[in-house]
Amino acid sequence: MDTNHLVDVPAGEIVLRDEGTRTSWRVDVPAFRLAPYPVTRALWRAVTGEAPAGSAGLWTPVTDVSWTDAVRFCNLLSAATGLGLCYAIGVDPDAQDVVCDWAADGFRLPSEAEWEYACRAGTTGVRPGELDDIAWYRGNSGGEVHEVGAKEPNPWGLFDMIGNVWEWCWDVFDPDVYGPYRVFRGGGWQDHPRACRSSCRRKSHPTLRIDDLGFRLARSR
Repeated sequence: MDTNHLVDVPAGEIVLRDEGTRTSWRVDVPAFRLAPYPVTRALWRAVTGEAPAGSAGLWTPVTDVSWTDAVRFCNLLSAATGLGLCYAIGVDPDAQDVVCDWAADGFRLPSEAEWEYACRAGTTGVRPGELDDIAWYRGNSGGEVHEVGAKEPNPWGLFDMIGNVWEWCWDVFDPDVYGPYRVFRGGGWQDHPRACRSSCRRKSHPTLRIDDLGFRLARSR
């Protein structure tokens, strides 16, 4: 992925909903920039100098990366490209001391509101297109991750927002109930259609690494 060619996402607003608690909340989303694809194994290797775990092809999304791995990668890429670092990273094993500078010009994870707003791309349905046209999921993936960009993009030119791999977001899911658990979105190659929806929210500890969870780069404008 050419890190100079992120998609310009216009300002707007999004209503997020948690099905577990049956609560909704409205969020204003400033204009920002979002990568058209998840971070690939090729980009991970180019930035870190290390081959990621697993045997999938270089143009598949990198997986088996924790939330903490993802924010560290963002800082590495920002430094490598001469941009300001977004994250101050401490030593807390639960990553609760990580601070984001939203005014910095470097790379970061999208917020949960940014992610869903960009995923929907002005659409109001369950997902921004027909599932088989836009996503790799349990019904068509053949039980494996696929190269990015092989399915149709959403109306704003973003690929693989639904399916292929879940994507870490910045936000803590519900600190009063789940402590440091962070949000991830989008559904993955082994998920049923219900998980592959614009609004579907999941969470885990920021140290989780698993074979259907990656991340996507964002930048503030």
